[in-house]
Amino acid sequence: MTFPQMPSFSLHGKRALVTGGSRGLGFACAVALAHAGAQVWIAARDRQTLEAATTLAAERDLRLHPVVLDITDVAQVEAVTDALPAFDILVNSAGLARHEPFLAVSEANFDAVMAINLRATFFVSQRVAARMREACIAGSIIHISSQMGHVGGPKRSVYCASKFALEGLTKAMALELGEDGIRVNTLCPTFIETALTASSLADPDFRRYVLENIKLGRTGTVEDVMGPVVFLASGAAGMITGSALMVDGGWTAS
Repeated sequence: MTFPQMPSFSLHGKRALVTGGSRGLGFACAVALAHAGAQVWIAARDRQTLEAATTLAAERDLRLHPVVLDITDVAQVEAVTDALPAFDILVNSAGLARHEPFLAVSEANFDAVMAINLRATFFVSQRVAARMREACIAGSIIHISSQMGHVGGPKRSVYCASKFALEGLTKAMALELGEDGIRVNTLCPTFIETALTASSLADPDFRRYVLENIKLGRTGTVEDVMGPVVFLASGAAGMITGSALMVDGGWTAS
């Protein structure tokens, strides 16, 4: 009988890039990866928010490397990532939501959501995965998706479309990149209390709707995604690829 060896959740010696890493879920993911031992670069368009995030982390003895980057600019993505070391971990956390009734959705809002949630994620992943392959890194790519990539929601036709597409992209990437040892998964939160969701959740009727659907009876916090992102990034998830990890309090169970 062979005694099983406990897999490691440590990320020491690993390099990670987190898009949308200067605030909200992205910042929480970056902090979690840094706590687990990774060197972490956080990417965002706004230098001031990046500086605020890195300063806040430094006050807790965590070092985050700021990267000013517009992920919708494919040429800029290539130039910036080529100037950085190849990464072991990519967390695509940058996202956009513009909620409105299906019949009222404009071309501009449709294009804006798809540009961030799908197109930018696609090409950032393409470039980072290419660098992983060149460096023979068996890496982990984690897309921050949503429970709305698995169910519908009122006034969320475009958002749902972008996240359902992201789930499909994840499975296709997993098939193609598996031979390189690169794992690709999604992390799918429910409604998380952040600055971006504050206005929606301030509506009593909407909050009631949310809480009625979350079986655990509470909204999520950014801390709820920190353990799952470390797990998916680590060797403890070494046989998991092409999958969706639901962090939805049971919303999609029914």
